Amino acid sequence: MFDNVCKFLAETFSSDFATWLLGESITLTELSPSELSLEPIRADALILLQSYEVVLHLEFQTQPKADIPFRMVDYWLRVYRRFKNKRMRQVVIYLQQTNSEFVQQTTFTLEETFHRFEVIRLWEQPTSVFLEHPGLLPFAVLSQTNNRTATLQQVAQEISEIADQRIQNNIAASAFILAGLVLEKEIIQQLLRRELMQESVTYQAILAEGLAEGLAEGRAEGRAEEVRRVAINSLKEGISVEIVARVTGLSLEQVQQLASEETGNPGE
Repeated sequence: MFDNVCKFLAETFSSDFATWLLGESITLTELSPSELSLEPIRADALILLQSYEVVLHLEFQTQPKADIPFRMVDYWLRVYRRFKNKRMRQVVIYLQQTNSEFVQQTTFTLEETFHRFEVIRLWEQPTSVFLEHPGLLPFAVLSQTNNRTATLQQVAQEISEIADQRIQNNIAASAFILAGLVLEKEIIQQLLRRELMQESVTYQAILAEGLAEGLAEGRAEGRAEEVRRVAINSLKEGISVEIVARVTGLSLEQVQQLASEETGNPGE
């Protein structure tokens, strides 16, 4: 789920990311891994953006992994094979603070082969960086701040001033999800208007994907109760009755009944 949020933000607000990571406000378009001849190693963590002159390779990670250095050199070679005249910037962005030595790794070495890439640990980054552009606002609460609740409150204020309602909804939904890495849900709900999340197509899609994953696990184990539990949790998260019914395979009436039971009105 966190991967999907980060991919959405990077692809939708690419100029904000270019300003942050490349130092210039340029428009970047998505580069499909299929254009690099080989299948991606792990598509859900991979973001490739390109302009006429540069390819920006991003990997957002909540948990550090030992194979990151190999992934970086592998994709550098893939991109070089396809775009020899483009410079490439590779950045691994760690979202959640950890003491793992893996988040310090910035090189890949194998015999005579040496490759270097960049690593950003969000908890070490100044908060101000993420308050300057709408597409970066959801990351502010993960930055170097002494008061994450106050930071999220500031983010909520910035979001409320976004004129475009669709952008406002999507930024709020993204901030809601990422803040879950460091803050309790009750605090987040107090600071971010829940209706903004429910109106966001992005939020609905991301939660629906999480619902589908949980449902697949439940079906694999043959547990009808697991399907019911996933449906109830999804309703609590604000996913619409229609989406829950479509993804779970439950009838609309069954999902409506579950929703009524949860609100304490089983007769409705």
